[in-house]
Amino acid sequence: MEGTAKVSVLASVLEGGIGRVTLNRPESMNTFTLELAQELNDALWAMEEDERVKVVVLDAAGKHFSTGIDLKEFLAQERHELREFLRIMDQHNFTLFRMAKPVVAAVQGYALANGTGLALACDFIIAADNAVFGTTAVNVGLICLEPGYQLSRWIGPKRALQYVLTGEFIPACKAHEMGVVWKVVPQEALLEEAMSFARTLAEKSPLAVRTGKRSLQQMEGLPLERAIEFAGERFAALGLSEDAKEGLAAFLQKRKPVWKER
Repeated sequence: MEGTAKVSVLASVLEGGIGRVTLNRPESMNTFTLELAQELNDALWAMEEDERVKVVVLDAAGKHFSTGIDLKEFLAQERHELREFLRIMDQHNFTLFRMAKPVVAAVQGYALANGTGLALACDFIIAADNAVFGTTAVNVGLICLEPGYQLSRWIGPKRALQYVLTGEFIPACKAHEMGVVWKVVPQEALLEEAMSFARTLAEKSPLAVRTGKRSLQQMEGLPLERAIEFAGERFAALGLSEDAKEGLAAFLQKRKPVWKER
């Protein structure tokens, strides 16, 4: 409609329990403005709270996933505004960590700086064969701390530090070899492959998936004995659920399970 303001993030609920969130600033390589960051955070929370949604797919319009923070908006911040500006820019990563539902990133073209951080904050990355990741802020006199931390959780602190300090690109195939990317697909098949994978995840018990994601996060950093004890507690609780009983019965009866999420 003529005169309607363009939104920076699109969100929709699709069939099969899939929620889709799309970065929508293709003319600017989906760089992060305050508006986009706030809309993204709101869209992700809405997906988490929507009972119809089992899995979220995060993709981006245009040729590139995201090249990070909009530098013009960054430079326009007054000294006293900068910390709050950066807090808003990072809040979606906190949201992604807190979400119990799995999130699949579909990445094409450049995913640099905060774009890399956003992709790494998701649970799975399906990458087009032309995707390129990188903690590149060092090339403009800054440093990718939050994206670098995200990268260290995937590939270890030493290797992550090397990429943060050099700003070297990580092509999709190399990211796959490192275990950062789940699957590399032809560029033209990216969204189709991401949606297909999301539908496969959505067929699993939502209760089991949420328990797995949340429990593994909580086990990070625990002493070994406490981690094993915690895992046993969570597994036992899940084993008493209706979904566990249904899943085992369906397996033995060679039929598709009907999940009740309890």
